[in-house]
Amino acid sequence: MSSGASGSARTRYAILGCGSVGHAVAEALSDRDKDVLILDRDESRVEALRDQDLNARVQDIADPEVVDAIDGRDIVLILSSDVEANKAAVSAIRDTGGDHYVVVRASDPVSEDELRERGADVVINPSTVIADSAVQSLETGELEYMARQLAEIIEEGGGRMGILTHDNPEPDSIASATALQAIAAEFGVEADILYSGDVGHQENRAFVNLLGIDLRSREDAPALAEYDTLAAVDLAKSAENGAEPASEIDIYIDHLESDAPPDARFVDVRTNVSSTSTILTKYLQEFDQSPTEAVATALLYGIRAETLDFKRDTTPADLTAAAYLHPFANHDTLEQVESPSMSPETLDVLAEAIQNRQVQGSHLFSTAGFIRDREALAQAAQHLLNLEGITTTAVLGIADDTIYLAARSKDIRLNIGNVLDEAFAEMGDAAGHSTQGSVEIPLGIFTGIETSGGNRDTLLHLTEEAVRRKLFDTLGVEDAAESGNGS
Repeated sequence: MSSGASGSARTRYAILGCGSVGHAVAEALSDRDKDVLILDRDESRVEALRDQDLNARVQDIADPEVVDAIDGRDIVLILSSDVEANKAAVSAIRDTGGDHYVVVRASDPVSEDELRERGADVVINPSTVIADSAVQSLETGELEYMARQLAEIIEEGGGRMGILTHDNPEPDSIASATALQAIAAEFGVEADILYSGDVGHQENRAFVNLLGIDLRSREDAPALAEYDTLAAVDLAKSAENGAEPASEIDIYIDHLESDAPPDARFVDVRTNVSSTSTILTKYLQEFDQSPTEAVATALLYGIRAETLDFKRDTTPADLTAAAYLHPFANHDTLEQVESPSMSPETLDVLAEAIQNRQVQGSHLFSTAGFIRDREALAQAAQHLLNLEGITTTAVLGIADDTIYLAARSKDIRLNIGNVLDEAFAEMGDAAGHSTQGSVEIPLGIFTGIETSGGNRDTLLHLTEEAVRRKLFDTLGVEDAAESGNGS
């Protein structure tokens, strides 16, 4: 039985079965000055190992006596190509109460399961390891190839680049554009970050202002045709990307698929990451370009915002990108961005939403009335989600002849984006994902009602009733107002 490693005692290894895999592991451990004992039943192989100054002994690893041979060893690596012998060795160690840490080689998924059942701590399938390594190498090669393509297009264009964000841009889109602007600058190309709509949410405004990000409204910028190169980042979320015709786009980078992606010369869409900021971080690394404090802070915030601070759909690539950016970022600025002061308009919308809330079970619906800042609806929906017993919220408001609905959910059984799409796709534009979503519905569906005087109240009441009923029906809950159980 193992004597175990205690305190600062040196860890001692045993390798059972020393074919090509075992030999490679033995050499790697010996190069690291590890104490390694090799056991193998082939006498000539053991002799050859000894000639290399390796500690090797003749031992059939399938023999129960192998337990005595590894006494005093802490970590046992069973690496024979004979899987049946490996199974016997694992069983012998565990049947005698050995507390060694056991790593064992399998040959297929079935033997993997059997070896785990016999008590192996780690099971390695060489085929899987080789496949994973090959895929990783391919991904590295693909990024290198795509980085070269991206660089060529930027350099060929020269002059000035326009970088399109999606409508009413949020952190991931703005951060991605900021990073691409920095990459372009390394190749001597100036770039404008262009947007349509508004930078609405107060956190987004704080984000732009504190980091000194220069955004240009499409209305105030040159026509797209005047740019030598046109790029688009994180554009799939936008119902209207503002780039017409789509063939004008030279560079297109996103983490979401689009129903009608631009016909660009360079396309990088990676649905296996959760933010476009992650993709741009990988390009910075590939170009060996250390990000400035502003760019690193922007990208880190973009990743955190898109993953809800790593609580939603976070991938290993997002985490490694964030870890890379962390030492370059200004964390005091991040804290300021994430905790901005609340505007009077947002406070008014929140107050209205609290006052008008209707609850059925764990679902809350509310109306903020006629509003000036539609982004305040999302903040109200998020704040109301903190109420005890509430898992899903939706807040409605009317502005600029449009009905806006913002929804949030922390119910893991529910995809609120899909719910909104099912409920309102025929009435307007719905977008979102598992935890948040939004809807825009033209007021034209209520044609005939004036939006002035007393008719405003009638319009609001009819709108609220229709939208609430449609949402609750889709959620499969009883309408709070109709049941009389609202609060």
